[in-house]
Amino acid sequence: MAAELIETRWIWRNGEVIPWADAQVHVLTIAVQFGASVFEGIRAYRTPKGPAVFRLQDHIRRLFDSCRIYRMDPGFSREEIEQACLQLIAANELEECYIRPMVLRGYGTAGLNPIGTKVDTYIATWPWGTYLGAGALENGVDVCVSSWRRPAPDTFPAMAKAAGHYNNCQLIKAEAVLNGFAEAIALSPEGLVSEGSGQNLFLVRDGTVITPSVDGTFLHGITRDSIMAVARDLGIPVREQRVPREMVYVADELFFCGTAAEVTPVRSVDRIPIGAGGVGPITRRIQERFMDIVHGAVDDVHGWLTPVPQLERTGR
Repeated sequence: MAAELIETRWIWRNGEVIPWADAQVHVLTIAVQFGASVFEGIRAYRTPKGPAVFRLQDHIRRLFDSCRIYRMDPGFSREEIEQACLQLIAANELEECYIRPMVLRGYGTAGLNPIGTKVDTYIATWPWGTYLGAGALENGVDVCVSSWRRPAPDTFPAMAKAAGHYNNCQLIKAEAVLNGFAEAIALSPEGLVSEGSGQNLFLVRDGTVITPSVDGTFLHGITRDSIMAVARDLGIPVREQRVPREMVYVADELFFCGTAAEVTPVRSVDRIPIGAGGVGPITRRIQERFMDIVHGAVDDVHGWLTPVPQLERTGR
């Protein structure tokens, strides 16, 4: 079942806060015709000191990196977009939420040349629970290896988080769900492990946490970077390397990570149980520490949390 989109009151568009229903684009914008847009997925969490956004500056930097790669000018500075995210969360009175900044190529041409078309910048916020379904974080999920592969490094710039890239991801996800799995693992053009449909992947073997090395076929995940830091904080060895497909079957533990997925254990791949077929102890340690950090239950030693200032309610 597709995740439900829960509407909130306000969306930010080009510096103005507008009603949710007014955030519309023409069917012939370049973003709609050709997927010419870039975006970010960010989470704000409830903490004892109020809502806080996880790694806001890093996400907005990546948004601007994506804009640079695709030659798009968002029309605002990084600092302005960061502040707009915080202000919108407060305006929508959200204690925790998902944040979606988007930079879209607009209306003005029917061809493939995007240069010179209007660019619009939007930010939306809404409540979003566990990405892979109820119980996924606690019990793990069953996945498959997809028949669809990730693109080669010289086809799409995987370092950019661009909407058009996610057509491949939708094929990966849909195939998995229609075959009775919660998610899928995609391989690179070489047949090596790349990522999930929208998550990075980690495995554990003999006490070492292993993740595929950056090879131009998957997004450089901010949560991925965070998980490596958390593992090292816990004294767990971490290694980036090329991962053959069969290595996931013989892993002691396996888990996805991402802004939406957070830290989701994998209990089987292609109906082969991973380890004992449940959530492994190292996965659980990393997951618990990660969730403690984002919810403000332990000291934020890495400076990852940005508090959301509470705006004075104007009644609008």
